[in-house]
Amino acid sequence: MNRMRVIGTAGHVDHGKSTLIAALTGTHPDRLKEEQAREMTIELGFGWLTLPDGEEIGIVDVPGHRDFIENMLAGVGGIDAALLVIAADEGVMPQTKEHLAILDLLQIPTGLIVLTKTDLITDNDWLDLMEADVRTAVRHTILQDAPIVRVSARTRSGLDKLTATLADILRDKPARLDLGRPRLPIDRVFSMEGFGTVVTGTLTDGHFALGDEIEILPSGLRGRVRGLQTHKKKEESAVPGSRTAVNISGVAAEQIQRGEVLTHPGQYRATRRVDARLRLLKDATSPLKHSSEVKIFIGTSETVAALRLLGAEELSPGEEGWIQLELRNPIVAVRGDRYILRRPSPGETLGGGAIVDPQPAQRHKRFDENVLKSLESLAQGSPADVLYETALSIGISSPGEMIARSHLEKDSASKVMDELLTSGRLVKIDDDLLAPLPHWNDLNQKVLQIVENYHKNFPLRRGIPREELKSKLKLSPRIFNAVITSIVNRKSLIENGAFVAAPSHEIRFDSGQQAKVQELMRKFAQNPFDPPTVRECHEEIGEEVLNALIESNVFIAVSADVVFRKQDYDSMTARIRAAIEKNGRITLAEARDMFNTSRKYAQALLEHLDAVGVTTRDGDVRRLRK
Repeated sequence: MNRMRVIGTAGHVDHGKSTLIAALTGTHPDRLKEEQAREMTIELGFGWLTLPDGEEIGIVDVPGHRDFIENMLAGVGGIDAALLVIAADEGVMPQTKEHLAILDLLQIPTGLIVLTKTDLITDNDWLDLMEADVRTAVRHTILQDAPIVRVSARTRSGLDKLTATLADILRDKPARLDLGRPRLPIDRVFSMEGFGTVVTGTLTDGHFALGDEIEILPSGLRGRVRGLQTHKKKEESAVPGSRTAVNISGVAAEQIQRGEVLTHPGQYRATRRVDARLRLLKDATSPLKHSSEVKIFIGTSETVAALRLLGAEELSPGEEGWIQLELRNPIVAVRGDRYILRRPSPGETLGGGAIVDPQPAQRHKRFDENVLKSLESLAQGSPADVLYETALSIGISSPGEMIARSHLEKDSASKVMDELLTSGRLVKIDDDLLAPLPHWNDLNQKVLQIVENYHKNFPLRRGIPREELKSKLKLSPRIFNAVITSIVNRKSLIENGAFVAAPSHEIRFDSGQQAKVQELMRKFAQNPFDPPTVRECHEEIGEEVLNALIESNVFIAVSADVVFRKQDYDSMTARIRAAIEKNGRITLAEARDMFNTSRKYAQALLEHLDAVGVTTRDGDVRRLRK
């Protein structure tokens, strides 16, 4: 599957949007009983269609009634083309104009105008008049040059021309880019028997594959991709631009709601504040004042926000300006995302525009010239912004790869990279690896959390084995080693051989364990060269406590069943060295008699000394290794 597109309907209530989609796809998008009874779309509907050139597209059918305009906004944010539906017997109506304004504010890439119910009109002059009226309505909008197609869903007249025209307008439009950071704004959540939680939406900016770990923002819940479907077909992966259903394991449907975003962990952060450029519609009923309460719609989410006008006391209808929105609930946004603002009561679409900074650090001084200049620079897309967006899309990478992927001129990009490093937006992991700050913070936190959880589960172990930590992080050896070394250098972790631990971690026995250890030590002291076996130690103090004593060097394990106290091991090793230096060699029997122990203990010790390079075996004797 190389590319997928999604188109959406728009238009006044009862102008035949859903009937048209049913005629095109064979499936009626109205799925609610109330919708079917009232013959009016309330919620979003979905379908799919194969165009004459073989391309398969998804379709989002939106409500046309003004009472459900906010449901409509949840469906049009991610579409590649719009079908503005206008009934031939009624022409342009109030909701037609509002939907058209929304499409224009969202800068939908392309579209066409469908004149429906033409079977009700016998006078061609009337249809010509309707088309002229439509052309006037769409002047100075994104649809001003859009083709107009006359159709009748009832007689199927014009449907073939409609699909052919749709194929034409999509043909030269580029496919959605795979930026390596998928996000799926969720528009439906439900549970299916035998499958569990399913969410749907239009996928952008990256792809999902079976087994991927996912994060739901802003809640932060984690799960995995259990299944993927596009147009009711099972897929191994879902590509940007596709209408996608994701079966999630590990999260209940009741924990998710429309408006949340499905992502890979650590690639996005939710925000409660955004900076944006706003265009107030010329048809707005009144000027927009500072401190107004508004609703913002972005992706499939909506929330109430306090609007702060920057550089002005108010905006008049038709004017543009800078705003900062303080959001009641967190959302997920990136620079360049389009949004819509509405007045909560009485309901009215005010305007919209593009996000220029989804994570402003502070509330701006409203009339600060430096702030306004900075926003202008962000809107233009400075080289620093481009490089930083590239870094966010690929995570940890070399400077060379980051520059190559940004498509910036090398010298300029190198200078910008130094600026990003100086400002802290990029973090240097080692001499050849960089990471954007949010990615690094999330990864750093994840590493520390894994280590902390390991200490909680295994308090008597010195730390988590490096290989186990690498497996949990799913990083390449090159990146894993650099990340751990960087965190250790920052004093947030310590390395102890093949183990990684928190600096504060200490192996501590409780009073009961300590008493058992003391009793075991008494037995070792009584027979230092013929001590309890590993199995007997397990019975006495438990496997975890014994392992802790071995890892802390109190005991030395010389075989799977033999351990000695450290001081006894050192004494035995020194005496064997001395004996070989004096006689040139030592036999197993001589070592056994030297310590008045059994063959089992002497053999275990000698084989251990061979393994660690103290001695070497030569037939039936041992000599010191050169």
